[in-house]
Amino acid sequence: MIKTRLEAFSDGVIAIIITVMVFDIKAPQDTGVSGLLVVMPSILTYLMSFLYLGIYWMNHHHMLQIATSINGVVLWANLHLLFWLSLIPFTTNWLRTSNYAPLPSAIYGVVLLFAAIAYRILQSSIIRVEGSSSQLKQVIGRDLKGMTSLIAYAVGGVTAFYAPLIAILIYIAVAFIWMLPDRRIEAHF
Repeated sequence: MIKTRLEAFSDGVIAIIITVMVFDIKAPQDTGVSGLLVVMPSILTYLMSFLYLGIYWMNHHHMLQIATSINGVVLWANLHLLFWLSLIPFTTNWLRTSNYAPLPSAIYGVVLLFAAIAYRILQSSIIRVEGSSSQLKQVIGRDLKGMTSLIAYAVGGVTAFYAPLIAILIYIAVAFIWMLPDRRIEAHF
């Protein structure tokens, strides 16, 4: 199968997800600084989710650059990832409109956790198709960064019930970890 269709479809879906998410930010009635301050939580929540979607898009792009083979299982695994990413606008909006209440903060973390799991499933599916000579397997190695993220999302999801803002800080910390360039893939090229 040709991976370019998978890449193009995924790029389009992620672009739509980002676009849908920005529509939830409403312009303030007040044209002064106080109006901007009213929408600042919406903008900051959007920024966090935009950052996550951007990170997934970049890593997905890098992963598919390395991939040499895909099959139907990889296509389904990719759809699975896109499903979880498509829930980010809903959870972003709920998080923002609830003023970072415990349940929406936890659900946001759960969606991040399942997106990360789906990404790992996609990686594993590509590695299985490519077999023992998989370049992707060699490049990602033990994937300490990925495992740390899974644990952090789970901890954030539980923490959200007791301290929602701490959970949000955990989610932001994971995003910052992934903003650092992943030398494993960059070094490959």
